[in-house]
Amino acid sequence: MNRAIVQAPMSGGPSTPALAAAVSDAGGLGFLAAGYRTVEQLVEDLAETRRLTAEPFGVNVFAHRSDPADVTEFARSAGLDPATARWSDDEYDAKLALLAEDPPAVVSFTFGLPDPLPSLPSQVWVTVTGVEEARAAAAAGADALVVQGFEAGGHRGAWVDREGRDDIGTLALLALVRAAVDVPLIATGGIADGAGIAAVLAAGASAAMLGTAFLLCPEAATVPAHREAIATERPTGLTRAFTGRLARGIDNAWMRAHRDAPIGYPELHYLTARLRAEARAAGDADRFNLWAGQAHALARAVPAAELVRLLADETRAALEDARGRSASALPAPTTAKSET
Repeated sequence: MNRAIVQAPMSGGPSTPALAAAVSDAGGLGFLAAGYRTVEQLVEDLAETRRLTAEPFGVNVFAHRSDPADVTEFARSAGLDPATARWSDDEYDAKLALLAEDPPAVVSFTFGLPDPLPSLPSQVWVTVTGVEEARAAAAAGADALVVQGFEAGGHRGAWVDREGRDDIGTLALLALVRAAVDVPLIATGGIADGAGIAAVLAAGASAAMLGTAFLLCPEAATVPAHREAIATERPTGLTRAFTGRLARGIDNAWMRAHRDAPIGYPELHYLTARLRAEARAAGDADRFNLWAGQAHALARAVPAAELVRLLADETRAALEDARGRSASALPAPTTAKSET
């Protein structure tokens, strides 16, 4: 059952070699986040993860190919220096070359479908947020698809960020994608306990990917102010105010002040990078991104290995409970009285 539990890659800090290794050692599949890491840092992360575990793990790579955006007007309105905005492909080619030479068990791609999809010694997974993306990724040869529902924390994995997207919840999207393609599916979005894992497994997923559920683990590099917010019942919302790409986080003052932030990733990400770093250091939870899924209040502050075992036990119990309730929850049918 444990191998049905995948730890989501969480770029920007929370994902660490210690977290990935602990999850994999407990029988799940841990992930490193290559996003925002330099190639040199990724080399170190791979080496440290291999030092900590001999079990399989994955690495997630950003595959965005957006055209450069002008975020000058937003910068001025937010009191930021427009000169700090820049476009970057996050060292895509160099990271891909590294992973071809030093392959993990899985390489996953987010924000796009590489063209062509690289041939790697690893399994290749692609994040999708809709049926058309799923069909394209399957046709390109993806070994599995990460099906990201609307409830997920952090960035939407959509290949094109656009206004007016009609995003779909995890269970509905999983059903639609399952009907459209014949490849293994990993469901993610709003899954934080064994009941959620059982639900997506019953709906046809091969595994469940959880991110926010691991943010309170001691192995995660989640900063204190973010941990405090996760442990509350505060609402989440979608925003582009921190990075220029739609993402879900716990509502705060910066999000509310910049609801009209433009589409402009990664330029806006670099524009706000210093602001966010200073806010994290100061513990100012109103001025940096508190990425979290809609079920963040269910996160537990326990070691990652313990959490994987708890989730596996809960999943088994939830599946058994569902079998029992399906047989007894509804009243037995009665025979209608005959007329005399």
